Order: sequence, then structure tokens, then C-alpha cells
Amino acid sequence: MQTAEANRVSAYLQGNFAPVDDEIDVERLEMTGAIPPHLSGVFLRNGPNPVFDPTGDYHWFDGDGMLHGVTLRDGVASYRNRWIATRGLAAERRAGRALYGGMSHYSPPDPALVGDEMMKNVANTNVVRHAGRILCLWEAGLPTRVTPDLETIGPFDFDGRLRGAMTAHPHVDPRTGEMLFFGYVPSLQYHRVGADGTLLQTIPIPLSKPVMMHDFTFTERHAIFLDAPAVMDFGAMMRGEPLVTWRRDNGTRIGVMARDGDGSDLRWFEIDNGYVVHFLNSWADGNRIVIDAPRFAEMDFGAASGDVPDAAAYLCRFTVDLDAGRATWERLGELPAEFPRVAPAVEGRRHRYGYAASFATGRPTGPRFDSVTKYDLAHGASETTHVFGPGQVTGEAVFAPDPAGTAEDDGWLLSLVHDENRTKTDLVILDASDMTETARVHMPRRVPYGFHANWLPDLA
Repeated sequence: MQTAEANRVSAYLQGNFAPVDDEIDVERLEMTGAIPPHLSGVFLRNGPNPVFDPTGDYHWFDGDGMLHGVTLRDGVASYRNRWIATRGLAAERRAGRALYGGMSHYSPPDPALVGDEMMKNVANTNVVRHAGRILCLWEAGLPTRVTPDLETIGPFDFDGRLRGAMTAHPHVDPRTGEMLFFGYVPSLQYHRVGADGTLLQTIPIPLSKPVMMHDFTFTERHAIFLDAPAVMDFGAMMRGEPLVTWRRDNGTRIGVMARDGDGSDLRWFEIDNGYVVHFLNSWADGNRIVIDAPRFAEMDFGAASGDVPDAAAYLCRFTVDLDAGRATWERLGELPAEFPRVAPAVEGRRHRYGYAASFATGRPTGPRFDSVTKYDLAHGASETTHVFGPGQVTGEAVFAPDPAGTAEDDGWLLSLVHDENRTKTDLVILDASDMTETARVHMPRRVPYGFHANWLPDLA
């Protein structure tokens, strides 16, 4: 198998961005400390891991999806990793080389080799479980379903009901079991899935221009969208130019609609230009909607320059006053931070605590977060930050609830932490209540930097 060569100029193929070239299974991992006895399930992380040397300029978003799974059970940890065997990857394996261009340098593949899939669905961004299905997500195409053993089943379209793309960030209401999501390719649509996994509703949402929406948010009664000027131009992409550009003159607005309605009540509220990659959470306070999220002054994914952009976002609070017809925002966080999470039990309703990967130095360096910050939002936003140490880089910290707990912050934070000095990776377990380290599970191999993870607790 020919892997992407790490000597390319792209920063996304250097150091711990570089791919690993095999799939392994290790039954018992070494560790420091002890895994909490109530922590039983699978930590599952998705991310880019290109199989073949790219055809041109490479962007981090282009790599083939690879799942890294760490099973924690009875105080023992095991590891398994698998590529997500998408249709595009299957075509490239048959050809023995890369066939698709990427985000920074698109080139159309030969239809004789790839069929009708002219843009490769790499399934590399997120992984979720709902209604017993594990879905690997990439926001410009259908989900790819995998087994609990991480073997690929194939594209999943909700029994033919989903026509179009699925966001990489669906949200599950912990009270109803519904999964809410949207897709913005080729046009914006909102979807609602029942607790049994049936796609119940699809609502088109008209926009004056195609824009990149990576995430959205919800309350017990609302679905909420951010229409920012991250404008997509597919013609430009076909010419080898960036697909997405920031056009500040187009303005920014927040859209609010009933989450189980027909979309006729959709209202837009203008707000200062800014971009949200990931939302922390939102809730309704009477006729006010409160939305917490790290806010960027503008969007930059490095598509034009090839550089790894800095994650220079700060936790902010957006407030939409439905009666007054206006939206405002204020900054809450002191440190640059991203990849925000709350306890799953409070999604869609008022939360007190939030968590995010952060920069304790106050200076972003690409996506190399050095710490995890806990926000106590009861009064303002007090911060408690756990710093991992020199050269240690954390990814997204996932909240795993303590099944015996009663408080909102009873549980643990799990994240993959890579030591760039030793080229070693650990799964670090923090106590979410006091942010102290509980255990480190030592990975049997380097785990490349990736995107999103989730905790899949053992099913009763």
C-alpha cells in the first residue's frame, strides 16, 4: 500500500499530521493511573489519514477517514484502527494511486475510474452513534456506516429518504432521542430523525448564496443556523481556485425556526460579521435564545495559502431577542479555544459548564492545543485550565458521563494527547469536576492529529 509521502511541502503531511500506514489491533494497553470503574465503552476518533500520495496541493480536510477506537472496560483498555473504506478510496485502491484533487487544488477525476462520484467523500470529520447505527460523517456527502468493529458497511441514506449531504455535526436531543441535522450541499436543508432512526422531516431553507455551514445548534423548541459570508463557489473550485472565500460585504445573520415545524416561521436576525465553526450549546429563556460558541472574526481554513491557520476563537455568548427582533453578542472566554463540548444530558437546555481545547499561553499555534479549559457559566465565565505540559498537544476533549453521578459535571473528559518531543500519543482521562488527571492510556502507536471524537457508552 502506497502511503502519502511526508516529505511533501504541505504542513498537513509533516510531524504528527503525517498519516500512519497500517491497521492494528492491540488487546491490552499499558497505562499510568487507573481507569475509573464506571467508565465502560468506546472512545472513537475520526480524522484524515491519506492512503495515497496526493495529486497536487494537499489540505488537512482531504485525507481518507481513519477511525481510532479505544475500548475501556473493567479497567482494561484495547485499541483498534481502521480506514473508512469509502467508494472513492475503493476506486483509488483499484487504480493504485490517488484519483481526486482536494480542497486546495481540485482536479476532476476520470469518470471511467470513479463512476459518478466526482468529489471524493472521505468520511473523515466526525463519527456518531444513533439508533444503533455508527455513522462516519463528511459534510459534503452521505454518511458512511460502519460496524461496532469499525468495518465499513457503506453509504447510508436513511432508506432512500436523504437526498443530499449530511452535516458532520448532527445533534441528539437527550430527552426525545431525536437526531437533528442539516446539509448545505447542494443547498441548505434541515432534517429531523426519530429516536428509532427514521428520517421524519426535510425542510428546504432558502439562502441568497451558497455558504459553508459547518455546525448548527438547537433548543427544546428551536433549530438555529448561522449564515455567515463564507461563500462557496463551485465554478471557482472547478478552475482550481478555493471553493470557499470570505466575503464580508455579504453580512452575517442568525436564523431561528421551530425545530418540528414546516419552516414557515423562519426568522433572520442580523449581527456583526463573524464565524462559528462549532457551537457549544444553546437554550431558550422565555422569548430569548442564548447561544454559546467560540467565535472567529472571520473564517480561514487555509485553503488558499496551504498554511495551517490559527484557532483564534474565543468563547462568546450570542443572545437573540425574539420580541425585540435583534441579536447581540459578547465575549466570555479569556483564552483562545475551540472544539467545545457540554455534557450530553444538557444539550438543548441551559447548561452551567462547558469544555474546550485551549491555548494556555494565550497564543494560538495552528490547531496544536496545549490544554483543556472548563467554563463555569453560572456567573460570567470563570475558567479552570488543565495544561498538559511542554510539547503535548491535545485534540477535542469528549465528555463521558459518570452513570452513577448526579451533578452536571460528574464524569470524565477523554482526549488524545500527542507528545511532539517523544512522538508518543496517550488517551488522557481527566476528572471533569476538578480537571485533574485520572489516567493515561498509552497508545501502541502514534495517532495523527484528527478532528472529532465521541464517547459511545456500553448499551444496557
